[in-house]
Amino acid sequence: MEIRQLKTFWTLASTRSFGRTAELLSYVPSTITMQIKSLEEELGVKLLDRLGKNVMLTDAGQQFLPYATKILNDVEEAKSVSSQHGETTGTVTIGADEVLCAYFLPALFKRFRKDFPDVRLLFRPLSGQELKNSLREGHTDVIFVLDEFVGGRDLHSEFLKEEYFKMVVSPDHMLAIRSSLIIDDFHKQHFLLTEKNCSYRTPFNQSLLKKGADALTELEFHSVEAIKQCAVAGLGIALLPEMALKEELREGRLVALPWDLSDVSFSAQMLWHREKWISPSMAAFIDIAKCELKTKEISGSSEGEQQRKRP
Repeated sequence: MEIRQLKTFWTLASTRSFGRTAELLSYVPSTITMQIKSLEEELGVKLLDRLGKNVMLTDAGQQFLPYATKILNDVEEAKSVSSQHGETTGTVTIGADEVLCAYFLPALFKRFRKDFPDVRLLFRPLSGQELKNSLREGHTDVIFVLDEFVGGRDLHSEFLKEEYFKMVVSPDHMLAIRSSLIIDDFHKQHFLLTEKNCSYRTPFNQSLLKKGADALTELEFHSVEAIKQCAVAGLGIALLPEMALKEELREGRLVALPWDLSDVSFSAQMLWHREKWISPSMAAFIDIAKCELKTKEISGSSEGEQQRKRP
């Protein structure tokens, strides 16, 4: 069993794509296939199922992945300890949902790539409970969540910024010109919402129900961009974080409704496993994330304060 085989297996388990894995490891796809086949033959089990363009781990693959992860982490640690030059190298695997990836993290990735060009960033788009599970199962090193405070004996949570939400509609929507709203105004309106495992979906529903709303008429989407485009097209009321709405609100393609959502606010947080060895590359990433993203919190606080003070 060779380290390169384990690295190939681990990367393939993360990307679920032979082509993407070959690109990240600078191999041709046939080399990826050969290494996985050789590893499976040595272990005597099938680790992966290839379903069209998608790759799925078998039960044996799921069981083997934590061991491969531990071995690779130990190798990275050994390399770091024995290095004579002090260069920061290695791989940091990051997980985040669509909103944070698109509207919160790009500046961080750019800064980190500039400061640590020899460290490879591997991003895994995940959502809901998948994010925390990815830490516990060793699939990611660091994750970013938009959620209520995430605590636990096994996970460390670093607060980054408070995030507030808005209800938005098309300028042509019947509620767009209203200066105030009551709960009955939402009767028979369509709400454009994220999937049910999204962290803020349930608190939003509970907030409206507590204020006297009937059962909500909901259209469910997997994509924030799809929600925004449907709202722009006049298909209903969207609930989204402020960070995802700046451009559309500035350009007038969406209008914020005068409804108090201060009870639906969450924190952007960075999480990592308490028991995981913090490699130099992971430590560097965490330090830059604290600097880059907490700076954003300070610079964006005045806008949030002004919005919360509006009548």
